Amino acid sequence: MEDITLPAAIAEAAIPFLPETAYYIPNFITKFEEQIILGKVCPPDISRGFTLTVASQINSAPLPTWRHLSHRRLQTYPSPLTPQNTLLASPLPAWVSEPIIPRLLSLPIVAEVDSGNIFSDSPHKTPNHVLINEYSPGQGIFPHEDGSAYHPVVATISLGSHIVLDIYAKKDDGSGEREAEPRWRILQEPRSLLITTGELYRVHLHGIAETEVDEDLNEKGVVNWNLLGRKEDFGGGAKRRGTRVSLTFRDVLKVKNLGKGFGFLGNGRR
Repeated sequence: MEDITLPAAIAEAAIPFLPETAYYIPNFITKFEEQIILGKVCPPDISRGFTLTVASQINSAPLPTWRHLSHRRLQTYPSPLTPQNTLLASPLPAWVSEPIIPRLLSLPIVAEVDSGNIFSDSPHKTPNHVLINEYSPGQGIFPHEDGSAYHPVVATISLGSHIVLDIYAKKDDGSGEREAEPRWRILQEPRSLLITTGELYRVHLHGIAETEVDEDLNEKGVVNWNLLGRKEDFGGGAKRRGTRVSLTFRDVLKVKNLGKGFGFLGNGRR
């Protein structure tokens, strides 16, 4: 398939030098698929820095509802979690799930029969929740943990621009506070897939610096340098950011089937 680069197994994409475990796959979706998704997320929204093809605007979904935060804006599918960290059962829109989720679940962890996929141990065996964040150049997110509402596997697709994800360790003094500087940096190219799991999810913090230009983009500065699809795009060691959209796929642990209890919908949304 055009522009697709898939390993035989997820294990082949493991990022070295990190606590367990993170995986990086460049060119996980095609440029055409990227344009289709961006056309659904921001139709036609060219003013925010995207150059969308005509094809990406065909059959656009209804105008999305953005939640505006101080340093980014976001959409949530199928809905935000309730205050009790519960997801109201509902399917993801096809334009969000296809082809990303089937492609993700088709990859075995190791190249052996019945090794399972990255979500095989999650309660619902598949992602059931997607956060879509948009970052303009210079915007970022404070170092944080994703919390206990989710199974400890996160799959993130980057669209539109690269980004550098900073990974922070916690101090050894038992305070729970993070170290002042990131311990590792992961460079995500457009259309790439990043998966974080295990200790990296449960113990460490991650964030995105508020900068318009990412620097030290080289083998010493980013831990996944040798897994990149196009190192030449960062040959000068610095890269100016464009507008970036991320799709973050997770499995919410607690799911509420509405059944006849429609009153729960009105009281539980936030």
